[in-house]
Amino acid sequence: MQIHDKKEHIWKYFDELVGVVQKVALDKRLLKEFLIDILTPRELEEISKRWQIIKMLQSETPHHKIAGELHIGVGTVTRGSREMRNKHGGFQLALAKLRK
Repeated sequence: MQIHDKKEHIWKYFDELVGVVQKVALDKRLLKEFLIDILTPRELEEISKRWQIIKMLQSETPHHKIAGELHIGVGTVTRGSREMRNKHGGFQLALAKLRK
């Protein structure tokens, strides 16, 4: 199997996972339990911090302050900042939906 074939399988699995999350998200308690079960404690921490990065960037908090408050590297904040520049990306779409 080629690497390209493996990536196609990953996207298929990812699409399935998105469908599962979409269904369980209707019940906040179930979603929390699902995320706790499917992610490691470290992954939960990282994903939670990434969302905080996005919220803080949205409120124009300086990169160094975000890094200090979340105990992460400035490079991690910069990566989030790059993703925020995509006006049609997932972060911008999610933030717009939350503002409604």
